[in-house]
Amino acid sequence: MSFELLTAIFLITLALIFYSLGVWAEHVARFLKSWHVTAFWTGFIFDVSGTLAMHRMAQGPFDLSQPHTLTGQIALWLMFAHAVWASQVVRKGSEQARRGFHRYSLLVWLIWLIPYFGGMYIGMKG
Repeated sequence: MSFELLTAIFLITLALIFYSLGVWAEHVARFLKSWHVTAFWTGFIFDVSGTLAMHRMAQGPFDLSQPHTLTGQIALWLMFAHAVWASQVVRKGSEQARRGFHRYSLLVWLIWLIPYFGGMYIGMKG
């Protein structure tokens, strides 16, 4: 296994850890806290970094017609929108908005798992 591949796997795994930590801690608390937002942004940054590392190793061009590429892009943009919205809710949101945000977080996390496990499957399949 190459150093580049190990680096990409490590970064994507850190994305899973930080994003999951933020989402599940928020879900258990049922209240969006500042540190949850920090975990969302940290997970997003690791995901972008891991995605870029994987892209550098890819044989072909960037192709949205590939299911893994498409689901990965959807997940990244949803994570970005989620982190931006969470930042706004923590800064200016009502108590009610902070209490209900966890439902959206869980949905984005579940969608994010599709390309995560899809990439794992592709990697194992060879």
